Amino acid sequence: MSIHVALRHRTSYEYPRPIEHGPHVVRLRPAPHCRSRVLAYGMKVAGGPVFTNWQQDPQANHLARLVFPEPLERLDIEVDLVVEMSVLNPFDFFLEPQAERFPFKYEGVQRRELASFLEVPEAGALLAQRLKKYRNRDDRTIDLLVEINADLQRDIAYQIRLEPGVQKPEETLRKRSGSCRDSAWLLVHLLRHLGLAARFVSGYLIQLKPDVKSLDGPVGASEDFTDLHAWAEVYLPGGGWIGLDPTSGLLAGEGHLPLACSPEPGSAAPVTGAVERCESKMEHEMTVTRIHESPRTTFPYQDEAWERILEVGRDIDSELEAM
Repeated sequence: MSIHVALRHRTSYEYPRPIEHGPHVVRLRPAPHCRSRVLAYGMKVAGGPVFTNWQQDPQANHLARLVFPEPLERLDIEVDLVVEMSVLNPFDFFLEPQAERFPFKYEGVQRRELASFLEVPEAGALLAQRLKKYRNRDDRTIDLLVEINADLQRDIAYQIRLEPGVQKPEETLRKRSGSCRDSAWLLVHLLRHLGLAARFVSGYLIQLKPDVKSLDGPVGASEDFTDLHAWAEVYLPGGGWIGLDPTSGLLAGEGHLPLACSPEPGSAAPVTGAVERCESKMEHEMTVTRIHESPRTTFPYQDEAWERILEVGRDIDSELEAM
């Protein structure tokens, strides 16, 4: 039982005159390890001549490198994709025996391969204080991770922050607030200081309105919704990269579509590139539309199907009355 949704994402830049554009890198294609099945994908670049070269970076993220041979007055980048939204169990993995309890250590080749995801500067005072709660523990690894993630969701207030860049962990802890990317970067630092390999993730978040209201849990989205989002992934031997979303306090599920995963946030930005100094106007639009829904226990029939069932019932009633 699944729902197929179409996601459309358009970003446009408009200038008062034709301006030169340096090469741009676009990271808006689902990463190879995306757990939800991508049924179709397309990216269109408009505004003038462009050469597009698809490649993969050292983390295997899909990159589109754009080269513009002529000045442009407008640049449009539009992504369309269709994804199958089937419920995923985020705890559906097994850990190697040595990693089932915290603390554990990465051994040999694996540690060398994860070196860039273990690098972290010295902790500031607020981060060091917070780390005391999790050090010298003897817990099931997954239980500790769930606790750390839930603690951040409780303690760091979510805010929409339009300024570029990512706050330093100390700033996020001092303000006790931040955007999704700020909370994700803070979580990466926490995990690395605890000896766990972690990386920053940027991606799409799709939230669909539930069929029925929850009786005892989070209410969920009031309408179908999508946006750019950020979270973190931790590497667990046997389980691989596991997504943790400190904004919601939950593990990443079917609605989290990773686009770029990197040791540093700057290498996961959706679009990077240089342009000639100039005033510009940016437009950003994202929509998600259901295009197919399988019958399910919470929503067995579409409205049209219900109407056909009622129509048949009315015809039967009429025949019985006539008899």
